[in-house]
Formats: sequence, structure tokens, C-alpha cells
Amino acid sequence: MSDQSGEYIPSPFGWVREQVELYESSGGTEGTTLLDTGLPCILFTHKGNKSGAVRKTPLMRVKSGDSYVLVGSMGGAPKNPVWVYNLRHNPDIELRDKTEVFNMRAREVTDDTERDTLWALAVEAFPTYAEYKEKTDRKIPVFLAEPV
Repeated sequence: MSDQSGEYIPSPFGWVREQVELYESSGGTEGTTLLDTGLPCILFTHKGNKSGAVRKTPLMRVKSGDSYVLVGSMGGAPKNPVWVYNLRHNPDIELRDKTEVFNMRAREVTDDTERDTLWALAVEAFPTYAEYKEKTDRKIPVFLAEPV
């Protein structure tokens, strides 16, 4: 079961803080599309790998059965988003998909065949991921959040 107790430290990015606040304050009835894309997003709660603080991150909604694909694209930046390191250290998360909340465990997908399949689902849900991949030399981390 996901332990998401502790001090919550909001994101340093204003748009992320606002997205999280709207998503949570509405109980998942508002803020369920990412920025101005109109595309559905999820919100996941995780523990900081250094601080142990509670963190909350909105990501594109990419489903694979009853699991969710989490893509560490960071817009094609040269480095991974901090949440990637958090999940590598603390894989137990709470995931909100609109009004539903699930306890899940995230695992980094390292098998190339499985990763390619999940990457294709991610690009189908959010085609801009393909552009992000072209912008960076790093291998964009892909995680699968699965029910516990």
C-alpha cells in the first residue's frame, strides 16, 4: 500500500502547482486536461528520494489495461525530471485518474520490446512525445504504474 504521508512540497513550476491544486480541489472533476492541450492527464503522488517529502506530478494519461504509462520526457530536456529518481527509489505511488484514486507500484520498463509497445501507446495518446524524443540524446525513461 502506498504511504503518501508526510510534508507536501508543491512543485517549483507554477503551472504544475496550479494544475495539481485544481485537480485535487475539484475532486478530479476539473484540471483533468494538461495545460491547453485538451488531452487527459492523471496526477500521481510520490515520495521525494532525498527529502522524503510528498510530491505531486501531472502527466499525460496513457493507459495499458488497468495500468498507466508514465513518461519521463521533461519536454525533451537533456536531463530526466526529478520524479524519475523518486520512483526509482520509492516506487509506491498514489495515482488519480479524474475521480478515481489507486494505490500503484511503478516499475521502470527496461525490456526493449515492452518499452517499444508502451512508447507507441504514449505517442498515440500524446504525439508530441515523438518530438521530445528527437530533441534529446537521453533515453526517455518509461515506467508502468501497476495496481498493488
